[in-house]
Amino acid sequence: MRNVSTLLLMTGHPPGPLWTGRASNRGQWLLAAAGAACLALGVELAVDNSWASGYVPLLMSVIGCLAAGLLILYGTLAFVYVAVTVDAEAMEVRCGHIGLPRRKIRLADVTAAEFLPRVTPQQWGGWGYRWRPEKGTAVIVRRGEGVELRLGDGKLFTVTVDDAENAVRVIRAHLRALAR
Repeated sequence: MRNVSTLLLMTGHPPGPLWTGRASNRGQWLLAAAGAACLALGVELAVDNSWASGYVPLLMSVIGCLAAGLLILYGTLAFVYVAVTVDAEAMEVRCGHIGLPRRKIRLADVTAAEFLPRVTPQQWGGWGYRWRPEKGTAVIVRRGEGVELRLGDGKLFTVTVDDAENAVRVIRAHLRALAR
């Protein structure tokens, strides 16, 4: 069987990204600010205290503030936006400014693609990279439209992204090309 790249080149599709999309959540910046405030508080506690009142309680406070700040900061900055690319081989999802977490799904492993007009964080238990046994895996950065892929093993993958309807059209065209 020919690979997707060969089929697309034979049908006149150029190599490279065939569709790109993005979704963002500006509200996450408020949470990132809270994480930065926790980090600043941890540094403030460590620098400005005399440490005479006891090392253990103060050390626990400093470590707790630093750890909470880092977790909040990473957890929010990682999901401020998502970038989705569909090319001749796969759909790739990259989160946040450093692109992690990242998920690449080969189109050969996809059996169906659906446009979801309304995906909400409440359906998945919040924002971020989510897994629910009855629903599969999702990357949720905001409320709105999304793409749902059904994989060959029966699992589902959902991502919220702008212009999801066109992404589904491109993926379905590739699935038809693979079926030939």
